[in-house]
Amino acid sequence: MKIPFNKPYLTGKEAHYMYQAVFSGHISGNGLFTKKCHKFFEEQYGFRKALLTTSCTDALEMAALLANIKPDDEVIVPSYTFVSTALAFVRQGGKIVFVDSREDHPGIDEKAIEEVITPKTRAIVPVHYAGVACDMEIIMNLSEKYNLIIIEDAAHGIDSYYKGKPLGSFGSFGSLSFHETKNIISGEGGMLLINNESFIERAEIIWEKGTNRAAFFKGEVDKYSWVDIGSSFLPSDIIAAFLYAQLENIENIQRKRLWNWNKYYEGLKALENRGLIRLPYLPEYASNNGHMFYLICNTAGDRNRLIKYLKEQDISVVFHYQSLHKSPYYINFHDGRTLKWADFYSDNLVRLPMYYEISEEQIDFIVEKINKFFLLNH
Repeated sequence: MKIPFNKPYLTGKEAHYMYQAVFSGHISGNGLFTKKCHKFFEEQYGFRKALLTTSCTDALEMAALLANIKPDDEVIVPSYTFVSTALAFVRQGGKIVFVDSREDHPGIDEKAIEEVITPKTRAIVPVHYAGVACDMEIIMNLSEKYNLIIIEDAAHGIDSYYKGKPLGSFGSFGSLSFHETKNIISGEGGMLLINNESFIERAEIIWEKGTNRAAFFKGEVDKYSWVDIGSSFLPSDIIAAFLYAQLENIENIQRKRLWNWNKYYEGLKALENRGLIRLPYLPEYASNNGHMFYLICNTAGDRNRLIKYLKEQDISVVFHYQSLHKSPYYINFHDGRTLKWADFYSDNLVRLPMYYEISEEQIDFIVEKINKFFLLNH
């Protein structure tokens, strides 16, 4: 049996809601289902304002515009993250200052942030890797001490929490992803979360191509016109309709993903106890949203052999990010610091198949093969 790395899950109502959107007569952005999605996040999680975007990348680009990142402003970003985390700020002329991962977790080393803050530092972009919270108390204290904007990249972090408070609700801005590999999906899609009310009006303008169109439709102005920079960040209401069907089923989706995650963890724990691999670490302040399951090999050689072996068993597994400070595009802009743990995770981390419909038997099969690999090779 071939086991894919990911399989998009349908709740059953997606097509029905998309049909409703079409026959409502409004399928461009900011229609009925867009508003329903906004309301869900604002009421369920208490975000001040939620704006649906075509991707999490777009949400981060909106945040960069709203934060008024200018050429030579420094933005602190983990090296072990997806390119969008940095790209959104590079496009505004910002200089990326990379920070290493933690030894116990691929997320940013919060205790290494302060040493790279300079008078040019404008923002910190913590990434909640695998939906596991960064230590936001440390980061928010740095924000207050140095007057820095916090922009949370919570692409993995829907329905996950730091000390009981939802990820994406700490910084001035947060961002979510609804890419098909995420817990809640719309194929492509994202969301900008705005927690500082002073940014809401301008966010709606930037979202609507630099016009005050949103204010017009709320009856606040008698006509709308070009008033600021912006772009077409809002998705079709058909995408929002698909997303809303997923959001209605979020409790069931999360329950099943956590069950899958725990099944993997229990099946592989003996290998960690023997020192052959490392499993995901959950700090006591962080919840687990079951976004991904990964293991960390002791060497790059082990990782590469494991991936090859599992693919021979028709199990699709992948590595994850490559350190951005060593990327062809940015290596010459990096200040030369060694980021040991970012490189370690780039070389040694393996992501296992993780999706709603993966069966107990499939997880058992994957676990059996991983155990067999390490027992035969060590």
